[in-house]
Formats: sequence, structure tokens, C-alpha cells
Amino acid sequence: MAGNKAVVYSKPGSVEVRNTDFPELVLKDGPGVNPLNVGRKCEHGVILKVVTTNICGSDQHMVRGRTTAPSGLILGHEITGEVIEVGRDVEFIKKGDLVSVPFNIACGRCRSCKERNTNVCLNVNPDRPGSAYGYVDMGGWVGGQSEYVMVPYADFQLLKFPDKEKAMEKILDLTMLSDIFPTGYHGAVSAGVRPGSTVYVAGAGPVGLAAAHSAQLLGAAVVIVGDLNAERLAQAKSFGCETVNLRENSDLAGQIDQILGSPEVDSAIDCVGFEAHGHGKAHGEAPATVLNSIMEVTRAGGSLGIPGLYVTGDPGAVDEDSKIGTLKIRFGLGWAKSHTFVTGQTPVMKYNRDLMMAILSGRAQIAKAVNATLISLDAAPQAYQDFDRGVSRKFVIDPHGLVK
Repeated sequence: MAGNKAVVYSKPGSVEVRNTDFPELVLKDGPGVNPLNVGRKCEHGVILKVVTTNICGSDQHMVRGRTTAPSGLILGHEITGEVIEVGRDVEFIKKGDLVSVPFNIACGRCRSCKERNTNVCLNVNPDRPGSAYGYVDMGGWVGGQSEYVMVPYADFQLLKFPDKEKAMEKILDLTMLSDIFPTGYHGAVSAGVRPGSTVYVAGAGPVGLAAAHSAQLLGAAVVIVGDLNAERLAQAKSFGCETVNLRENSDLAGQIDQILGSPEVDSAIDCVGFEAHGHGKAHGEAPATVLNSIMEVTRAGGSLGIPGLYVTGDPGAVDEDSKIGTLKIRFGLGWAKSHTFVTGQTPVMKYNRDLMMAILSGRAQIAKAVNATLISLDAAPQAYQDFDRGVSRKFVIDPHGLVK
């Protein structure tokens, strides 16, 4: 069998495309692999020829050096591919199937999985509940920004597209099912978005744009997106969102009041996470900014969806507390307003099938919303740099040149 090329984190600020081993149905030792997972047999898994794999903002946290990710870690948790090899214990997934891979790795056997909380599977990461491909402290499952990748628990996890040819026609939309679309949708659902809602989305990166589009799908009357980046705000405006530029005007409640006639919204979604910045032209990093601001502008009794990533270890944080994920949030304000908070990884399998049908029917236009931009595997290092500079694009890697 041929070799394999993959995008590898080399050092803070740098990724490289390297030759690596062709995957097998076993988790071998390597950068970031938990010692207790080394040698784990995966006859319940498959080998995929990667059709598309996306660069995620969560990857950027590692590449910036804001986690304890080791050099040599193969990146990538947003994977869509064609099955080319099936393990002995795989019964229903077949060679040739085109599938979406949820970024959460889940066994299907533990209590969490049986309760549909596949984001906190108890059996795939020896360190803590929950796992993901190509991510720090997630058990060491090899990432999918590569030509080929191994995926465990295939019968349980994989979402098969019903018509391969039609799926390829909408692959730039369907590739978003592995993470970004369900994550944005989960943020909107967690925030209680419903027909007629007014919604504030903090962050106009790809997840924020996905959350905004999801809020529209759920029937929101007005979706307001806030960011410091004018280009990203223009992208939000392109599909019908109202926008607030927090670099030019730090008064979030005042800007919302100008749009709605009220300084509060029914629901708010944090799509920024732990690298949040303060507002205004002289803004600096202030990791609790978004959490505090969404409590301020959400009405009493409202809900806050928090799909933005927060970590327990951040070596580049602005203070010692933030290095261990301790943030100065106004929890008393949230308590006084009876807010509901929903945090954590998105349980992708709760949503991906319904969202697939929304895409195939033409109801959802997620690729357009997030400005999906196709690139080759070799172009990934430059795309990481462009994404880090704040371009309003969702980069989709096509390792084999299969996408028309």
C-alpha cells in the first residue's frame, strides 16, 4: 500500500506536510498518544481515503502554542472520506461507502454513549471522558488532515451518505457535518433559539457563522453577530445577519439596542472561547470577556450556548489563573438573571443526520455561510497562516484532488 502525507504540528506558529505511515487498525505509539492507548486493536474500525478534511479554529489554538500539544502531532478532526478497508468486526459499513466522521470518538457501548452523550465517551481516552482525532490530551487518536486515516467503532460512529454521486455534488456543505455545522447548531439549540428569537452570536469565525446560520434555520427573527474583524462581519452580513463591530465601538449593549430597540437578546452563543479579547481599538487578550458580555446582554431567564473552547491548560495565558482555566467571570450576574449555561464538546451524532438532510434538500447552505475554500494538502501551511491572520474563510483540504 502507498504511503501517507499529513499535516503535522511542528512548533508554535508552524505546521508542515510530512510523509507518515499508512494507517492500520491499531493505535500505535506516536506524538500525543496516551501510553495506555498504545497497541489498542481496532478491528471495529475502518481505513478511509480522505476526501475532504477541514482546518478548524480549535487546531489554531494548538498551532499558536496555546496548549501542551507535542511536536509531531498529526492534526485534523473534521474528516469526510471513502472506506477502503474494513476491520474484521465491522458489519454494516462497506468498502466504497462515502461517510462523515463525527469529531467525537465514541465507543457506542458505555453509559455516556447509550445516553447519546458521545462527546463524553468513557472508553476512548484514559485521561478523561471524551476524545477527538488529532487533538491534545484526547487519547492520541491520529488526526485526519492526511491522505488516509483510521477511524475506530465504524458501525456506531460513521454517517453514510445515501447517494455517493449526489453527496459529491454537495461535498463542500457535507464536509461541515464532522464538526462545525453540528457545533454551531448545538450552540443555537443550547441557547434555546426558537422561532421569533433574538440571538447574539459572539464571534464571526467559522463556528460563529455556523451558529448564526443555524439560528436562522431554527427560526430566529434577528441574528446579531459581533466581532473585532470587519471582514468576518461582512461575511455574516452576506447571509442576512445584523452585525456589531466591537473594535470600532465597545458598547455591545448599546449597539444591540440600536438594532432591536432593547439592549438585551433572548439567547446568546459564545463562539470565541478562551483566547477572547476585550473590546475597543486598544483591545488586549481578556479570556472572560465574551462570557461576561453575553451574560450582560441576555435577558433574565435566557440561555447561553457555549460551544467556544475553554481549556484546563494554556501555557500562553495572560495570567496564572488563566493558565489552568480559571477565569474571572461574573457568575453572580448569571445567577441573578437565572441564566442557563450549556458548555462542552458538541455531541455530533445528535445532529449530523438531520443536518445532512437539510443540506441534501437545499434547506441549509452552510458552505456559503462559512465561505468554504478548497485547497490542496500541500497548501495547508499557508492556509493556517492566512486563517491565523483572520481571513473569513473555512479552509477545506482536498488531499487527492477528488472535488470538482
